[in-house]
Amino acid sequence: MPSKFPVMSARERTPLDPSITPAQIIHLVESFYSKVRQHETLGPIFLREMGEDWGPHLHKMKHFWASVLLKTGSYKGKPVQAHARIQGVTTDNFHEWMDLFEEEVYAIFSPKAASVVLTMAQRIAQSLWLAMFADPFASPPAKFGGRGV
Repeated sequence: MPSKFPVMSARERTPLDPSITPAQIIHLVESFYSKVRQHETLGPIFLREMGEDWGPHLHKMKHFWASVLLKTGSYKGKPVQAHARIQGVTTDNFHEWMDLFEEEVYAIFSPKAASVVLTMAQRIAQSLWLAMFADPFASPPAKFGGRGV
């Protein structure tokens, strides 16, 4: 898989934090999903959805996070629709996902960049949670993860 993402011109591209690099995003996705694969409850959910070959999903997630964090525009997909169809996911799984993600984010990014990444992850998790579990008048959990975003 390529190690670089197609990016928009420097004038159009405004990363959420100037210290975030494509290499960090690649590292985050690879290390995070390695831990997800081994996780007692998350691993089986992902395995059921993706099968044994996680490569296409990792490729998609690298582009997703590059689009979110670096504003590359390289992700083309509909994450809410993709997640809404998954069966057997619980609110606790969202907390587990965020705990693992948060651990990896703090290991890879500077504290300032980690805060930005986790704020975005929190917003995304809340949107996905609402799509999967809630009616339009429900409120998602105020916080997913352990350290507080």
